[in-house]
Amino acid sequence: MSRRHRAEKREVEPDPIYSSIVLQKFINKIMVNGKKSIARNIIYKALEKLAKNLKSNNPLEVFEQALENAKPSLEVKSRRIGGATYQVPIEIPADRRTSLAMRWIINNSRSKVGRSMVEGLSSELTDCFNNQGATIKKKDDTHRMAEANKAFAHYKW
Repeated sequence: MSRRHRAEKREVEPDPIYSSIVLQKFINKIMVNGKKSIARNIIYKALEKLAKNLKSNNPLEVFEQALENAKPSLEVKSRRIGGATYQVPIEIPADRRTSLAMRWIINNSRSKVGRSMVEGLSSELTDCFNNQGATIKKKDDTHRMAEANKAFAHYKW
């Protein structure tokens, strides 16, 4: 991989039902072994269940709000300076914030034992919408780590 040029971002087509690019990216992240139709079924059923649980008539707005609540704003990166390694807090770019939130939601949905993916995903999105649950705890832990190491913020470049 060349270090001279940044990788180009591929454009993603919006999903067929809600015409949302963010939802299509989420479908692509959920997809396993290229089975996009199964991933779409899981997402759409989870969104219906989410809207029903929260008594909302627009599941896309609820999904986007849950995703927004799960996005971290700071993280720590290891920097090696003079033989010592420091955890330096940095602000996260918008693309990475969204990607991290999606990854955390999907991982926590998959880790719910004894539930189908639809049930796990809808409950995790409900928790994110209400600012509670495992994904929000992960975000808070990331922010707490960055806050604890803000003394090393002058090492970022």
